[in-house]
Amino acid sequence: MAAQTLYSDTQIVAWLRGLLTIAWADGHFDPEEQALIAQLTQDELAPQTDLGNLQPIAPAELAAALGDDVNIRENFLRTAVMMALANGVYSLDEAQVINTFLTALDLDIAEIEALEQTLYDPAQPAAEGATTTLTAAKPTPPAAVLHPVRDWLDGMEVHDPRLARFLCKMIPAQCPFERDVVLFGHKVVHIPPMCKLNPLYEQLVGLRFRALSYLADDCGEDVTRYC
Repeated sequence: MAAQTLYSDTQIVAWLRGLLTIAWADGHFDPEEQALIAQLTQDELAPQTDLGNLQPIAPAELAAALGDDVNIRENFLRTAVMMALANGVYSLDEAQVINTFLTALDLDIAEIEALEQTLYDPAQPAAEGATTTLTAAKPTPPAAVLHPVRDWLDGMEVHDPRLARFLCKMIPAQCPFERDVVLFGHKVVHIPPMCKLNPLYEQLVGLRFRALSYLADDCGEDVTRYC
């Protein structure tokens, strides 16, 4: 069964560049990492699409490439938020990038503002002598605050195989185990399981499931490599 694409090549390239811009928001990416991502997306996720070198994208360029369709713009922002949350926290650097995209796309989305109540700023020092725990960086807000965010993220539908493959690759298939980061014999940070750390983990899982179902049911693809 041939996969039907919803977005143009220009849109999908801009979309992926936008997501990678968020993934690299902390500034920690090098040519080797960029080359690895480019090879992954070019060879495995979108082999029929010229993705170029997948450099970070400026907000104005993103807006121009995505076009004027409000649904496309909002769906991009849903995946942008999902990308930011993929590691379990919504960081200050990621929020700043998303807000510049939000302005350039001329959208007013209250749910993104609500999400900022979960912001994690790694620059904030921990109390002297305390072991850093990521969950202590920002208390989980009341469920009522995040309920609209959950509903908004759950409204994301997947209708393009290239985007679906990207989501299946970037969202972990299972909740990562909790672990301690040890430096010179001392525990410097405790990372809980992502499903406990991330208050919107279920939305990530739901999006990944919809992407898998789309590839399997609508595109007739073998999705075992993503499981």
